[in-house]
Amino acid sequence: TLTGDYPIGNKISQKKLIYGRYINDADVTGSKNVIVIGEEIYKNFFDAKKNENPLGKLVNVKGIFFHVIGVFRAKQGGGPENDQSAYIPLSTFTKMYNDGDKVGFFAIVSKPDADLSIVEEKVKSELKQKYHVSPEDTNAFGSFNLGKEFKKLTGFLTGMQLLTIIVGTLTILAGVIAISNILLITVKERTKEIGIRRALGAKPAEVRNQILLESVVITLVSGLLGFIIGIFLLMVLNILTKDQDKFPFYNPTVNYLEVFAAMSVMVILGLIIGMIPAQRAVRIRPIEALRSE
Repeated sequence: TLTGDYPIGNKISQKKLIYGRYINDADVTGSKNVIVIGEEIYKNFFDAKKNENPLGKLVNVKGIFFHVIGVFRAKQGGGPENDQSAYIPLSTFTKMYNDGDKVGFFAIVSKPDADLSIVEEKVKSELKQKYHVSPEDTNAFGSFNLGKEFKKLTGFLTGMQLLTIIVGTLTILAGVIAISNILLITVKERTKEIGIRRALGAKPAEVRNQILLESVVITLVSGLLGFIIGIFLLMVLNILTKDQDKFPFYNPTVNYLEVFAAMSVMVILGLIIGMIPAQRAVRIRPIEALRSE
């Protein structure tokens, strides 16, 4: 794809420069025969295995020779551009096809709160009126609405976030229920110990508080361990994918506020669920506990 557009400087964030530079203002003003090619074009024309330097080499574009001044690699999510695209100065492009001031493609940016679908339809409607095109002709002007694609992506991410919240909530509930079961078994195994404490004068509230404290400690320690393991895994993932442009996530992080909120919920649920084994421990009679084996 030969594009009569020109990425000046390093302003296009969806492209990573491999060799050379992008087209600058001097190239455009002078209508120079220079070209910036994608990585796939570079691999087809040059020996990529030996890291052949393409800068200054000539490539033939429809009978006209261009000096290669740069090679880029397109990142995922960058719109219709890819590694098979090539860029030349717009002034050179118009001279090649004798287009003058005619433009075959242009980008439109709307206000942040605008509905991009409506903007797209209004632009096409204005163009149809200006160039006397039938309003029913849907093929007169082509378009690529990046806003629609972005909405699809954000919708998918919102669904994934909702699914994560549901799975996380169920995981927390399963964890506190498991802690309750552990404490129930512990209370049963420590029946004699609880009976001795009661016989020595321990009040029911003291026994209850002991079981609840154990529930909170187990919940808090488990949450902290999960938090530390999660941070470690994200650090490893970030290190492994730091230089990989095609990986879909960049710099994965953890929202500490959400983590502490989840841990607070776990502690509260641990207190609530810990009341079951705590009440069972309180109901143990000292005499029956001392008789148990």
